[in-house]
Amino acid sequence: MSTPTSVREDEQAPPPASGAIDRFFKITERGSTIGTEIRGGLVTFFAMAYIIVLNPLIIGTVQDGTGQFLGGGDAPDFGKIAAATALVAGVMTIAMGVFANFPLGLAAGLGLNAVVAYSIASLPGVTWADAMGLVVIEGLIILLLVLTGFREAVFRAVPVELKTAISVGIGLFIALIGLVNAGFVTAGSGTLLALGNLGTWPILVFVVGLVLTIVLWVRKVKGALLVAILTATALAVVLENTLHIGAKAPDGSNPNGFNLNAPTFDGVVQVPDFGLLGQFSLLGSFQNIATVTVILLVFSLLLADFFDTMGTMVAVGAEARLNDAEGVPPRSRAILVVDSLAAAAGGAGSVSSNTSFVESTTGAGEGARTGLASVVTGVAFLLATFLSPLVALVPYEAAAPALVFVGFLMMTQIAGISWKNVEIAIPAFLTIIVMPFTYSIADGIGAGFLAFVVIKLALGKIRAIHPLMWVASAMFLVYFLLGPIREALGL
Repeated sequence: MSTPTSVREDEQAPPPASGAIDRFFKITERGSTIGTEIRGGLVTFFAMAYIIVLNPLIIGTVQDGTGQFLGGGDAPDFGKIAAATALVAGVMTIAMGVFANFPLGLAAGLGLNAVVAYSIASLPGVTWADAMGLVVIEGLIILLLVLTGFREAVFRAVPVELKTAISVGIGLFIALIGLVNAGFVTAGSGTLLALGNLGTWPILVFVVGLVLTIVLWVRKVKGALLVAILTATALAVVLENTLHIGAKAPDGSNPNGFNLNAPTFDGVVQVPDFGLLGQFSLLGSFQNIATVTVILLVFSLLLADFFDTMGTMVAVGAEARLNDAEGVPPRSRAILVVDSLAAAAGGAGSVSSNTSFVESTTGAGEGARTGLASVVTGVAFLLATFLSPLVALVPYEAAAPALVFVGFLMMTQIAGISWKNVEIAIPAFLTIIVMPFTYSIADGIGAGFLAFVVIKLALGKIRAIHPLMWVASAMFLVYFLLGPIREALGL
């Protein structure tokens, strides 16, 4: 892949735009078409749709500090959480497309939702409304950092090659996510990772999807990723309805079943319940837990959100060939504003902080270059609030091949890093490997930032460190030491 720029050298000037939609989203100007944007938006949706099923399983199964499940009941309400998850994701993704004109989908962030569920809501005396209130506060703080220019300034202070390393690391990360989600890679006995059971029908669905993706891509078939996802889904539906494979159970039974959801057809339309919206208490947590604890919890959420989005927008922009010579996507301020509002909206909708999804790179890999793709993704999420039975037809195994293949596409950017220059090569290396190994974009960025500062200090090149890199590195140092800090304070 070429070095990320807005236009490739072998491209001619685009023809004049035609039509209001074309002009508004600059579709022709960015070398795309309406059909390509629609396909890219749908691919992103199918790659992200699992969150509608998975988010309820994470935040819906945990009791808060008062013994209540999300929504105030004494039993999980997955349908209500799924509806709110899809609604907030749809609205904020459309906002990303309209206001930032960038092919980036947003939804409840994995990892962040686990922190909210297991580290905040479950604290003694804390309610789900209190926990979601902290998410709203975190989103508003990030929005303030964007409006003051601080978040964007930190982003621009990062060296270009380190931005490239972030994109490559995310590529490996999403490829690992795809392999794990499909069950092709699992936790090994005596090893960290191992091959899964390759003799199962769900793995066959994954392999067929991946092979088809590769074949269609090398033959330059338009819509290769989307065609592969739909074909693998169709195969999964046929297998499920003839062999009754079922899904893997939380207790470990049916180990050869589909991961997360079996592709069963249970109708088309389901009336959504949006009763979770607005169920948050902005300052309730301050009454139930120590103020220092509240500050530390908000800080941990804030830092993960702050840098996860930075890495994701770099990766999507690079894959879409939209980044400038400094590795910065167009309208980066607008992208960060919408992302910050999404964090607060996730708390207000009681579905946890919403953030930019790295799976958006699948849409960019399909050719998406503008916000029209995000609008398509967002509309699909809104339809999913009513068509959740159809969304459930797409199992992990059918969507995972797109993640693995886009991981390959992003990996090709590694050629843009000067590996003979150890001052950047070592931070880049740590950034790339820590992301997949820790399952965290923020951890990888933090490792790279700290290594960059340490190496420059060791070489006496203090002036080569941008002041904001000092600030960001100090924030990451605190972030990595949060555990010991809490223990020292007895929290």
